[in-house]
Amino acid sequence: MPTLRTLGCLLLASTALSAVPAFAQSTTQSVPRTQPPSGETAADAPDPDEDTIDSATPGAPQDASDDNVDISAPGSSDFGNEIIVQGRYIPQPVRDSGQVVNVLSTEEIARAGDGDIAGALGRVTGLSVTNNGFVFVRGLGDRYSLALLNGLALPSPEPLRRVVPLDLFPTSVVSSAVVQKSYSVNYPGEFGGGVINLTTPAIPDENYFTIGAGISGDTETTAQFGYTYYGSDLDVIGHDDGTRSRDLGSLRNALDTRSPITQQTYSEGDLSSLAKLVPVSATGVLQRNFEIPANASFDASGGFSFYAGDTRIGVIANAGLSNGWRTREATQQIADGPTFNRNTQVVRTENRIVANGLLGIGAEFDSYNKIRFTNLYIHDTSKLARRSGAYTFNTGDVLTRVGDPFDVIESQTSYIQRQLINSQIVGEFRFGDISVDARASYANSKRNSPLEWTIPYFFRASQFAYVNDLRASPPSIGFSDLNEDVWNGGFDVSYPLPTALNIVLSAGYNYTDTKRDFVNRTLEFRDGGNQIANETILPFVQLPIQYLLSPGSIDYNNIYLNETSVDTLNIQYRGDLTVNGVYAKAEVEPAQGVRIEAGVRYEDGKQAITLVDYFGTNASGDFVRELNNDYFLPAATLTWNFADNYQFRLSGSKTIARPQFRELAPIPYQDVESDRRFSGNPFLIDSQLYNAEGRVEYYPGRGERVSIAGFYKKIDNPIETIADVNENRLSATFANAPSANLYGAEFELVKFFPLEFLGGDIFATKRLVLSANYTYSKSNIQANESDTVLVYRPPNNSLALPSNQVFVDGRPITGQSEHLANVQFGFEDTDMLQQITFLLTYASDRVSNRGPRNTGGGIDPDIVESPGLRLDIVARQGFDIWGQQFEMKFEARNITGRDFYERQFGDGYTVLNNVYEVGTTFAASLSARF
Repeated sequence: MPTLRTLGCLLLASTALSAVPAFAQSTTQSVPRTQPPSGETAADAPDPDEDTIDSATPGAPQDASDDNVDISAPGSSDFGNEIIVQGRYIPQPVRDSGQVVNVLSTEEIARAGDGDIAGALGRVTGLSVTNNGFVFVRGLGDRYSLALLNGLALPSPEPLRRVVPLDLFPTSVVSSAVVQKSYSVNYPGEFGGGVINLTTPAIPDENYFTIGAGISGDTETTAQFGYTYYGSDLDVIGHDDGTRSRDLGSLRNALDTRSPITQQTYSEGDLSSLAKLVPVSATGVLQRNFEIPANASFDASGGFSFYAGDTRIGVIANAGLSNGWRTREATQQIADGPTFNRNTQVVRTENRIVANGLLGIGAEFDSYNKIRFTNLYIHDTSKLARRSGAYTFNTGDVLTRVGDPFDVIESQTSYIQRQLINSQIVGEFRFGDISVDARASYANSKRNSPLEWTIPYFFRASQFAYVNDLRASPPSIGFSDLNEDVWNGGFDVSYPLPTALNIVLSAGYNYTDTKRDFVNRTLEFRDGGNQIANETILPFVQLPIQYLLSPGSIDYNNIYLNETSVDTLNIQYRGDLTVNGVYAKAEVEPAQGVRIEAGVRYEDGKQAITLVDYFGTNASGDFVRELNNDYFLPAATLTWNFADNYQFRLSGSKTIARPQFRELAPIPYQDVESDRRFSGNPFLIDSQLYNAEGRVEYYPGRGERVSIAGFYKKIDNPIETIADVNENRLSATFANAPSANLYGAEFELVKFFPLEFLGGDIFATKRLVLSANYTYSKSNIQANESDTVLVYRPPNNSLALPSNQVFVDGRPITGQSEHLANVQFGFEDTDMLQQITFLLTYASDRVSNRGPRNTGGGIDPDIVESPGLRLDIVARQGFDIWGQQFEMKFEARNITGRDFYERQFGDGYTVLNNVYEVGTTFAASLSARF
């Protein structure tokens, strides 16, 4: 079978197409609690039982960096009566939290060397990361993961999801990441697998300025063949200079009128004007690039602090810019059971430019009263050029088409700009024995796709050439725009009762208002005459679309633009979600070494999806679907220090998961990452989760830990992604399964091995580092004939089906890998920056989409993703030149050459839904600290 890389030149020539808690534990003595209020850096409240580290030692690995991590949990009690504590080596964030947490400190992030926080989180116990930056906790899909920034809500720039792709966040803007896997009522009720709280830097301890640059490339992209297109002059920095909007002229004005663009709505002259002003040559014509360039990045950060009277003021700023390339050569197959319908070869090259900036200002009035103002900006642009060639079949034998010309080739270009702006203010105050944390934020995300091209060409055997068919499958252009605003605010109050039981009472309120507006329009170039469809005019039908739109074309005035959907409810949706939450909890120490945290949260959520009567022609007006629910969500955790440096935790809770806006909106949308078309189901309902977990933790030495845990979740009405085959293309929608169970176990080990016994000065400060974790989980869906599932049937109707006609009983839930394992083994110096780390990551098969219904009425096998085994190596070396500190880093990623696999495994056959080579990435960077 020919591939698009090997036939790239031939195809282009033949078609003339050349032109993004509080219970401290320590050795037995009485000490006050030291947990800082929400938003405060824990370094400002040192543990009196932990040895101090000289923070001025450049690049020195800090084993106890966990002691200096801000967990920023809203409502965490920050002080109390004196208590008896055990456990000299238990890190402060772990012992201060009454919940199950994993802390990813600055040092651990640096040791792994990942460029974004999504990659770093993929090495935390029980976490896995999808190809597009979404984090799965214990195999639960991204909808069950809650991402916060300094304890405040974040909007998502992705129209397919309400959650945030965490690969948007460079590690340089994150000082720590805390993953909490057991629920506490001070967090929002949408808590399925866990909450990921990212913390930005606060007031620096010393003035600094750091600058760095890096270069990287991978074996499948760099200096290899790929496709590009010109676009605009400013594409190189991730901003369109107006080409995609300005040059549309009258077409842009016509779109703004909110009237359907059809042949009947415009006169002949207007039709010609609209069509000819579309800038095909700059934005729609693919170009061959035989040497895709390497990736480059640049970042700079700085901070300083000073005193204004008794007030300490600090400023931290960070800026970064990266420009990267990635080429995929994929095989994508569609089958109906064992019968193959379509086999597609795809080559796509993505140029991704990410710019980010952070500005933080903090003020400390004393050790208890502080304010922090943080501003974050991220602009992420994806410029994609894609070419595909497809075979269609009338039989199940794929091999019958080997060596034949593709039935159709298709060119696609897109330019997607994502932007996130977040401003937040956090204050921690103490009034006598009462502490108050207050917070507020405004965030805005945008996703704009100003012009997307899809241009198909069909093979015509009679002329042995690829031609346009403006009637059967015409070229099209698309426009989409998303805007989302999130307002978030709240406060927490805690008060310690003067009793021998060390009781701390806490209460709080949180308000979140999310509004999203999304518009998606697609126009096709249609033929209004007879000449283009006439096979006898060979030179004309072979012309690419840019020539057909030229004034010299013999049939120029017969080409018109036509709205692909004149369904007035299929253009725009608005999403609204308002949540009010109030909670109360108590922390009690009934006996020495025993602590109980229990509380309840009341949460009222009003969610609506509105399909807007965009053209004003629907007799019933807008279609509105509302979900108004309120819940009481209890949670309790028992923590028992049964021996020195040992902890046992037992927790139980009830939580919820609401459907995402895009899962509710039935407007079709093409996801360029998965090459799949999605449409929502407005009849989805909330999922409810019942969670239980037990865990034993042991801390043998400073920075070392061993833990083992078991967990169980029962999910009522889980939302599952269901594949479908529509017009010989793979698509997907969503539905609530009746229920599901998830259970499993985790194991984690972090251990240091000093090398002093080898003798000599060389090994006096050297050590080996071993970090390993493993998660086993099992899940199953319950579906039988007595349960019903509501699926969407246009226009805006539901169809109730027996659940066993949509789901197969006993199959795992989407996103769940039975086995997750991470092993980090390295060598480092404790006095200077000198590290080499080997990172081995494994994730077993997981379902990405439920199998589609086939023509026989049965359900095809699930679409399964196989992440497999990956090996990375990261080396870091610090050195001084003329008194200045420098760091050099080298990375080799995916040394095992693990490829990407999405497949269906049938009885005696395998469907390659999406398979491509990933390649090995090599990167080098240099930074200097002043």
